[in-house]
Amino acid sequence: MHPDDRRPLRLVLAEDSVLLREGLTGLLERFGHTVAAAVGDADALLAAVAEHRPDLVLTDVRMPPGLADEGLRAALRLRAEKPARPVLVLSQYVQRSYAADLLASGDGSGVGYLLKDRVGHVEEFLAAVDTVAAGGTVVDPEVVRRLLTRRRDPLERLTPREREVLELMARGCSNAEICRRLTVSEAATSKHIGSILLKLDLPPAEDTHRRVLAVLAHLGQEE
Repeated sequence: MHPDDRRPLRLVLAEDSVLLREGLTGLLERFGHTVAAAVGDADALLAAVAEHRPDLVLTDVRMPPGLADEGLRAALRLRAEKPARPVLVLSQYVQRSYAADLLASGDGSGVGYLLKDRVGHVEEFLAAVDTVAAGGTVVDPEVVRRLLTRRRDPLERLTPREREVLELMARGCSNAEICRRLTVSEAATSKHIGSILLKLDLPPAEDTHRRVLAVLAHLGQEE
C-alpha cells in the first residue's frame, strides 16, 4: 500500500516497555495514525479500549502484573466481547497457550501475531497494521511453525507433501502460490488440501485463511 493511500487509524497501544511504547506511538503518529491511549498493563488496556473504541488494538503478550501472558489474555477477552475487533500482537514471544485461540477467534479475520525481532522494516510493520485493521490476517511464519510443531500427533496422519502444503496454507499462500512453490498442478494442490482437511477432521472452506485458522484452532484444542 502506498503511504498516501493509508487510512488514518485510531489505535490503543499496550506495551510495558516505556521506551518501546513511546517509540511505537511516535512512529504510528508520524505516519498519520492517532494513538488514543498508550498503556503499560492489561487492565489499563481493557479500560482504554472500552473508553476509546479504537480501529485497532496493538498489544504485547507479557505485561504487568505477572509478566506472563496478560496482554494476550486481554486480547482474547476483547475479541470475545467483539469478534470483529482488529487485534495485532507484537511480541518477543510465541505464547502457545493462547496464540492459536487468538488466531481462531471471531471469524478469523482482523487478527495478527508478529515477532518484534523479525519485523525488519518500518513499512512491513505499517503494512501489517493496515492489513489487520482492514480485516486481514498477518501471522509471522515462525509463529506458525511453533504452533504447528508443538504437538506432533495431529500431523502424524499427513504425508510429507501434505505437511509442506499445510505449512504454506498456514503462511497464507493461495492455491496458485502453493502450485508455484511446490511445482505441482492445481488439481494436485486441491487434492492435497482436501486430504489434509479430511485427515484433521476439518470441513472444506472457501477462504484459505479460515482453513488455516481452523487448523490452528484444532491444534490449540489439543494443548
